[in-house]
Amino acid sequence: MESRYNPAAIEEKWQQTWAEQSLDQTPTDSTKPKFYALSMFPYPSGSLHMGHVRNYTITDVIARLKRMQGYRVLHPMGWDAFGLPAENAAIDRGIAPGKWTYQNIAQMRHQLQQLGLSIDWNREVATCSPDYYKWTQWIFLQFLKAGLAYQKEAAVNWDPIDQTVLANEQVDSEGKSWRSGAKVERKMLRQWFLKITDYAEQLLNDLDKLSGWPDRVKLMQANWIGKSTGAYLEFPIVGLDEKIGVFTTRPDTVYGVTYVVLAPEHPLTAKVTTPDQKEAVEVFIQEVAQESELERTAEDKPKRGIPTGGKAMNPFTGEEIPIWIADYVLYEYGTGAVMGVPAHDTRDFRFAKEQNLPVQVVIVPPGDDVETGNIASLQEAYTEPGIVVNSDQFNGMDSIKAKTGIVEYAEKEGWGKARVQYRLRDWLISRQRYWGAPIPAIHCPSCGTVPVPDEDLPVRLPEEVEFTGRGASPLAQMEAFVNVPCPACGTPAKRETDTMDTFIDSSWYFLRYPDAKNEQQVFDPAKTNDWMPVDQYVGGIEHAILHLLYSRFFTKVLRDCGLLNFDEPFQRLLTQGMVQGTTYKNPATDKYIPAAQVDPADPKDPETGEPLQVFYEKMSKSKYNGIDPEEVLAKYGADTARMFILFKAPPEKDLEWDDADVEGQFRFLNRVWRLVAEFVAHPSSPPEKGGEMNKGEKDLRRAIHGAIQAVTEDLEGEYQFNTAISELMKLSNALADAKCKDSPVYAEGIETLIHLMAPFAPHIAEELWHTIGHSDSVHTQTWPTVDPAALVVDEITLVIQVMGKTRGAIQVPADANREALEQYARESEVAQRFIEGKEIKKVIVVPGKLVNFVVG
Repeated sequence: MESRYNPAAIEEKWQQTWAEQSLDQTPTDSTKPKFYALSMFPYPSGSLHMGHVRNYTITDVIARLKRMQGYRVLHPMGWDAFGLPAENAAIDRGIAPGKWTYQNIAQMRHQLQQLGLSIDWNREVATCSPDYYKWTQWIFLQFLKAGLAYQKEAAVNWDPIDQTVLANEQVDSEGKSWRSGAKVERKMLRQWFLKITDYAEQLLNDLDKLSGWPDRVKLMQANWIGKSTGAYLEFPIVGLDEKIGVFTTRPDTVYGVTYVVLAPEHPLTAKVTTPDQKEAVEVFIQEVAQESELERTAEDKPKRGIPTGGKAMNPFTGEEIPIWIADYVLYEYGTGAVMGVPAHDTRDFRFAKEQNLPVQVVIVPPGDDVETGNIASLQEAYTEPGIVVNSDQFNGMDSIKAKTGIVEYAEKEGWGKARVQYRLRDWLISRQRYWGAPIPAIHCPSCGTVPVPDEDLPVRLPEEVEFTGRGASPLAQMEAFVNVPCPACGTPAKRETDTMDTFIDSSWYFLRYPDAKNEQQVFDPAKTNDWMPVDQYVGGIEHAILHLLYSRFFTKVLRDCGLLNFDEPFQRLLTQGMVQGTTYKNPATDKYIPAAQVDPADPKDPETGEPLQVFYEKMSKSKYNGIDPEEVLAKYGADTARMFILFKAPPEKDLEWDDADVEGQFRFLNRVWRLVAEFVAHPSSPPEKGGEMNKGEKDLRRAIHGAIQAVTEDLEGEYQFNTAISELMKLSNALADAKCKDSPVYAEGIETLIHLMAPFAPHIAEELWHTIGHSDSVHTQTWPTVDPAALVVDEITLVIQVMGKTRGAIQVPADANREALEQYARESEVAQRFIEGKEIKKVIVVPGKLVNFVVG
């Protein structure tokens, strides 16, 4: 055995051996219980960062543990490979998106393999591969058949210079295009949507089934779905045979409606605008079109609006009220119109005061004697429950009860009805870009929109494409792609040129892994239903809403299509904390300074000499605070990197990178290496027949089985890897301090330490396992079990006190009764020194703890 621990030599050797032995392949033996361990798959950017290392190491420890505990484990990996960065690379570097993506995948796969992850690479998927997106397209067609996919007009970000659609992330904080610098406009385009709102109630209610999810993630999803119970009410337009529909959670305030507001882009806006307001309204609409959704709805921004000149009637009061348009009302939200109740809504109150609109009080605090209408002195909106006033037959009612009464009255009169509404909107999946799964639809002048037949899937992305970043999507500019015969009637038709939102690809990938090579089906339901749901899902909190919500939605739809027999895709969810690096910032200039340019002992700006702020922040290129995993692996090896990542903080907490702590883990692995090297050089003797263990052996065996118990408990439930590694360190110390190094108990301790280390530091554990004489892999061994007898304490420490003062302690049998304890104490050398020749007036015995002598 090498005297020094050299990770570079052993890690590559074992990675190669495991690959040759197919050690990490998913077993097909269905007699064992299953465990599906999954990390959220990465975008192939080209290089791993420490956040990846943390995520995949956590999942790997769980997968390795479960194999040793007798489960058949599925632990796969793939690539969320469509998306904008590949197109940007094509524009900036002239390299095809596919080529750039597959180069990155090869590089990142190699980096992942260096970490010693027990991944079944035979099940690898890449969402940009035609054999994957064929089935993404097939799933889209199932949504279409079920009436869950449809087209409608929706606003997009439009760059007027480049004449192209921009993603939200391509619009900067000032509302300008990141490439051309043009002020981005909002433009209406016909686009595809998925009807996630049909599943809103199920998605909300089934959160209760997710007992293995963090509460904060469930709350974030519930808030995103945003269920509101209220009423749909209609306000007839004066002079037109049309009505403005609104949704409100406050029907109790309807008698206080003094105006209604339409979204500027609402189809009714043009109809209600009077000739004298037409020009002003059109100018306002143009101005609002320049604003992003975020700008329009920002809480701290003044609300802008303009009267259309049109009037509606409040059917409850019979009064005519003005119709306005305003920037804060969006056509895509709710009905695209709101009722204005300035006396009882903070935003409406501010808007009414600015625009000099009437304020009508219809609810007063309980016990208040105010019962009159237009209160000029009202300083702010009264938004709490109270007593209804100025509301005809509802006067004097409690406002909460009045809600029900007013809705019933509206239903009777035909003015509205009770309604449940969700904040959740249907999912816009159209993307006017190239690098995504083409939407499998054809637009025929005779038949309308026709699905691409199953046998014609996949609709492949053409490869000879020119990228400029200007004009329509590259697909829309390719005549050979666009012009096709209608599959239904043969008429010349146009292929859909939008591609799908990349969230579609990640909403079902976990269903493909159990049957990743199936060319005939999206997956064999028997195989996927056998492995699903995922037992442990691990990923970042940034995916708490969209990815997890969409995956839950897809699972429910495919269940309703008869393909799946479960309701929820992920039984347990672990959202790992971020990896933070030491960050240097000049508070005077707000600039971040690369760590390499700073002396940590005296942090100053290398250019100006100004003192720098020093703090921990999430690692990122823009903060110059990242640590390259490759450098850490080259210096310390994968096992040290894994141990540090797991030891430094509990998995759900943020982790502060510290080179000294990395060094600490490296030293620990070196200590274990030396322990085993010394053991191999001086092996223990076989046990004597019928020989009793001495005290040192009993103590060591207790430490061994205490470690098994503690590590096992730490790896169940909350996954406290950091405390589990502390237990490994304690066991290592107990072995180093043991005086019985030639005993079989010591040999058991060395073997147990290696065994328990295996999920955490797989390479060194494998090397040491073979070093002590085993020929098979440590990773195929059964997880050690506790011998309860080893934990039993034979002796306890009994404290001797005289007159309440501790004078010493002795070892006594653990099962000694009161009389025996008193006897041991009296006869002890410690007591004799203090009680000899004195009268003992009283003896106080506390079993298991102490004996106190009261003397005269």
